[in-house]
Amino acid sequence: MNIMGVQSVLSILLLLVATVKAEEGKVEFWREKFTMTCPGNGTWFKHSGDKTPAQSLAESTTYSIEYNSDNKGLYYCLFNVEDPDITTDSNTSPKKYYFYVKGKVCANCFELDATLFGLVIIVDVVGTVFVMIIIYTYNKRKSPGGPTHSSKAPARPGGQGPPVPPQDYEQLNPRTRSHDTYSIVNRTG
Repeated sequence: MNIMGVQSVLSILLLLVATVKAEEGKVEFWREKFTMTCPGNGTWFKHSGDKTPAQSLAESTTYSIEYNSDNKGLYYCLFNVEDPDITTDSNTSPKKYYFYVKGKVCANCFELDATLFGLVIIVDVVGTVFVMIIIYTYNKRKSPGGPTHSSKAPARPGGQGPPVPPQDYEQLNPRTRSHDTYSIVNRTG
């Protein structure tokens, strides 16, 4: 193995070891409500601007309210995280997790989950293939086992062939032919 291969393998291993799981916070809209989920149990605040202090809303992991134009904006939850650098009796430090909420809601709508949508497509394709297999096997059993008879015209007595049809294209009568612009064929050659 050359030196470049060793360096690339070591860098990939270093990246895999150094990955840190991000904190999970999310906002979900359901009909006319939205729910925010904080990574830890904490206190919820609505940020009202720089000059006025934020107002405390609730203390829990999730916070749900009905959405309207007054509710959109910046929210955050303040929760405690274990910090090994702190040597006091409670080794936790406060941390803020911000949410910016702006969306559209309605009484009869809901958020479409990507996994559910993918599952519906997969079930539809598998069901279609299943129906095709059933139709194929049913029609395969229904077909006759022997040779099929083709429908032929009955043989003519005396060995004569069919009558000769008249010519398909006949010459036009020059007296009844129209002399309009596109009715005349000009021969060039």
